[in-house]
Amino acid sequence: MNNFYKITVFLSITLVLIGTTIIPIPFIPGLGDKARIIYLHVPMSWIAVLSFLLSMIYSVKYLRKRDLVDDVKAVSAAEVGFLFTILATITGSLWAKFNWGSFWNWDPRETSIFILMLIYGAYFSLRSAIENHDQKAKLASVYAIIAFVTVPFFIFIMPRIVESLHPADTIVNTQGKINMNPVMLTIFLFSLFSFTLVFFWVLNVKIRIEKLKLNRIQKNNI
Repeated sequence: MNNFYKITVFLSITLVLIGTTIIPIPFIPGLGDKARIIYLHVPMSWIAVLSFLLSMIYSVKYLRKRDLVDDVKAVSAAEVGFLFTILATITGSLWAKFNWGSFWNWDPRETSIFILMLIYGAYFSLRSAIENHDQKAKLASVYAIIAFVTVPFFIFIMPRIVESLHPADTIVNTQGKINMNPVMLTIFLFSLFSFTLVFFWVLNVKIRIEKLKLNRIQKNNI
């Protein structure tokens, strides 16, 4: 990626950090000033879902074309997604400590994201257990497709069908209308945009590194 993109990413994240810490937010019952965590926690969760979606898409492409570059992109996206899942869990745990008195309460959202980490942890274990690259890519691609089927359930469905301590209707109310102050909404959307830029930058770097590793392996096998 060119320098303009890198500068844009740096400026965007800088503005997000300034906006999330300095600009006042309206009082939200039960949340107060701790509601600022939404600027970081939700974008990280969004990036995790986007990453796992891309991993599934590249896995499908690999199974269709058998191009190892697609497998490289699939595992790279999964690794970035796993990283952001951990970050989302950490930010959520910090908020839980301040609001509920404990870092971990086995709330439905905490439980679902924990299960999701186990599912994708198994994906990486599967890859590390197989030496043949073609066989590894094939089995991992099938697993990534099946794994992503669980993502919507654990992220969007399970937390809503089980009683939860997690605050609801913070962004969108039950009628589907925006439930945020205009200033807060602007910062939130800009944070989503900025984290998405960061994601594609990190993913691009990760893919380039994995391609170099693949090329080295292929040269050694010649």
